[in-house]
Amino acid sequence: MPNFADYRDHVGARPDKFYKATLFASPRLLLGLNCLEPGQSQAVHDHADQDKFYFVVEGQGEFVVGTETRSAGPGSVVWAPAGQPHGVTNAGAQRLVILMGIAPAP
Repeated sequence: MPNFADYRDHVGARPDKFYKATLFASPRLLLGLNCLEPGQSQAVHDHADQDKFYFVVEGQGEFVVGTETRSAGPGSVVWAPAGQPHGVTNAGAQRLVILMGIAPAP
């Protein structure tokens, strides 16, 4: 796997669900790109033993972490600690591109 990547080479879309691409993966960290078209969502879910972050690269998303829901745009970082329910919806008119990092499952 290369040591350098341009996120724009990994942006994509799927009509049936949000698009995912892995940028880097190791036994200690997975770094990926999630692309959500307007109206698409990543359902609220949790990871019992894994911390996760989202960094908004493009677009606007409505993020849920625990009992909190907030809108976040380019440059925003959203943290979902292990065990916290989290998810995101693209309620905007443009594609939402998120850089996502998660600790691999133990």
